Amino acid sequence: MQIINNPNRESWTELLKRPTQTVNDIEGVVNQIFKEVSVEKEAAIKKYTLKFDGVSLETNIVSAEEIQEAVALVPEKLQKAIQLAKHNIECFHSIQKTPKVEIETTAGVQCWQEKRPIQKVGLYIPGGTAPLFSTVLMLAVPAQIAGCKEIVLCSPPNKAGRLAPEILFAAQLCGVTKIIKVGGIQAIAGMTFGTESIPQVYKIFGPGNQFVTVAKQLATKHGVAIDMPAGPSELLVVADDSANASYIASDLLSQAEHGTDSQVILVSTSQDLIEDVSNEVESQLAVLPRKAIAEKAIENSKLIYIENDNLALELIDEYGPEHFIICSKNEDLYVQGISNAGSVFIGDYTPESAGDYASGTNHTLPTNGFSKAYSGVNLDSFMKSMTFQKISKEGLLNIGETIELMAEAEGLQAHKNAVSIRLKDLKY
Repeated sequence: MQIINNPNRESWTELLKRPTQTVNDIEGVVNQIFKEVSVEKEAAIKKYTLKFDGVSLETNIVSAEEIQEAVALVPEKLQKAIQLAKHNIECFHSIQKTPKVEIETTAGVQCWQEKRPIQKVGLYIPGGTAPLFSTVLMLAVPAQIAGCKEIVLCSPPNKAGRLAPEILFAAQLCGVTKIIKVGGIQAIAGMTFGTESIPQVYKIFGPGNQFVTVAKQLATKHGVAIDMPAGPSELLVVADDSANASYIASDLLSQAEHGTDSQVILVSTSQDLIEDVSNEVESQLAVLPRKAIAEKAIENSKLIYIENDNLALELIDEYGPEHFIICSKNEDLYVQGISNAGSVFIGDYTPESAGDYASGTNHTLPTNGFSKAYSGVNLDSFMKSMTFQKISKEGLLNIGETIELMAEAEGLQAHKNAVSIRLKDLKY
């Protein structure tokens, strides 16, 4: 990991750049697959499943029998762990429900807001180097609480043409209505346009690699909403001389093992701690099963010495991390002062892994600095706020002239007439 001492503000922009994979023309590849899926539908899905996943499927719809077989393969201890995580995620997301908001803005003018579920949602669950069954919980649980009618899950099959048993167990546990064995760009395109096997949805959720991220962004040009532009995982830890170097190293590596394009950063007011963490990372990295992946990510990562907490907070806010861990005597400064972070973890005994799995908060979060403008997935992500109004005769008499004057000033005579014709009946 690169050690950087007291970087000046002028260098922050360059210093805080995210790593990017060298991939030729991602947008061109995504556009081509989208075009083919929009026209050829199922034939294109099968073509690209064979090309990218190396398997030809007679049907990509997961059957009830496959789900039953998968459930039997998940060890009982892991089933109970998944059920406990589901319970905690349900608890946290259930309290996010909000009641109807209602007010009489003027006598006779009643306005209110209610929330309605998005009827059809698509959940993308990465397979790749690690089948993320925990993401099934993070997306399907709030979708179910919100009351979404169709919950479609897409995930890439393995070489045997199957999904991980844990993904199927979590999916059936959380009320997913349809499970499709399809991944990558073709999955996002399938949920965007609809095919013989993949229902068209109104909003797509879930993380993925750069191709999936660009595909989700392209989906928005075809009338399908997305949760956020979530890309490679990232973690920033702020720590002082009171922090535990081995804990911090374990947190950094927990994100580094996600993928070679992940990024982890330590910002510290202690040079001694930075040295200790650097040594711990090397020691812990040596015995990791996913060492090769984590090692690549560590090459993109940084240990940054900053002389005081206020300057550190300013730098962290500029970066806007997906995950932010605070291990500092001055934790209140960071907790109260942070404006840009996807999810915040406070204290020595709050590892980021807790949020990834079982504490209850959602792990589908904005990356690449998008925490400056986007929230992580929550219950409202699966709902829409709708406004209603009802105006009585008295109400229209109270605000009618205001509407007429404003409409006339904007040159919209028909708008004015819609009020005037009613006022005439009420007055005469």
